[in-house]
Amino acid sequence: MSSAQHLDDVIDRLERAAEQLRSGELSSDAAATMVEDCAALATQAAAELEQLAQAEDSAPAPGQDTLL
Repeated sequence: MSSAQHLDDVIDRLERAAEQLRSGELSSDAAATMVEDCAALATQAAAELEQLAQAEDSAPAPGQDTLL
């Protein structure tokens, strides 16, 4: 799975978690666990974004060749 696809997956999971938290149907313990899971997912998303940004920075600009 590419970084972009993994990032999309993480975003989808965060959106589903937000819907569940807003529904008010979770117990306090379940909500607390979900918030912890969301924090871990947000950390993953930040790492994926960093990786994508670094990949963009290392690629030559369109029309530019790398020097030997």
